Amino acid sequence: MQIRDHHQRAIERLADSYRDDPCFRGLIIGGSVAKGYARADSDVDFLIIATDEEFERRWQTRDLFINRTDLCDYEGGFVDGKIVNLAYLEELADKGNEPSRAAFLGAFAAYSHIPDLDALLQRIPVYPEAGHDERIRAFYCMAFMQHWLMHEAERHGNRYTMTRAASQLALFAGRLILAHNRRLFPYHKWLPVSLESVPDKPGELMACFDRLLSEPCGDHATALFETVRDFQDWGVSDLEAYTWFMTDVEWSWMHDRAPIEDW
Repeated sequence: MQIRDHHQRAIERLADSYRDDPCFRGLIIGGSVAKGYARADSDVDFLIIATDEEFERRWQTRDLFINRTDLCDYEGGFVDGKIVNLAYLEELADKGNEPSRAAFLGAFAAYSHIPDLDALLQRIPVYPEAGHDERIRAFYCMAFMQHWLMHEAERHGNRYTMTRAASQLALFAGRLILAHNRRLFPYHKWLPVSLESVPDKPGELMACFDRLLSEPCGDHATALFETVRDFQDWGVSDLEAYTWFMTDVEWSWMHDRAPIEDW
């Protein structure tokens, strides 16, 4: 991975600003700079690991962000960071959701006073095998239902529902293919980039994905859904998809589960 010189200078200044501060134990660089997606004008995203005492103090005052422009020497540049503690990273490695794990793809420590921090960082951006089959089933069912909803919205001339269903269909068709490839969902901003990079997907996936979002309509929804549905046998009947949506989405409040969008 090649980091632009001006981003590297910002990272070095950021590290120098906090390395000797006893309140902070380590600095992790993430975001587009760490992943190799950065543009020349991208900011530098980071997490800084506070001591438990400092984290608790900041938690109580809701002072959990650092945003500075003085460390950058390029136009519009800034560093943008979140304050966490070591317990957060350990819990994330054990049970974090996919977007939180994916945020650590390519992440690296700019400095650390924590033994074995690098090993901990390697445990975080790992696809969770536990629950894989459940996620495959859930994402297929959601894509099925959003395809149905697109046609209902079109029939009733409901633009809001049509627009939302198109976005949800793209999301869950995409998540289904990511899960099939055992790739982490990187949250919405990087979903298209991640989908383009997976090896095992329908040949027309991205064209159908883009057409649906560019022009939401029933025909484009059907094209995307059928492309994904016919890619392989997902093991879910239409009746099972309807039933799953009722029991696991409409009735999710009964089970105190996180919404599927947060999986």
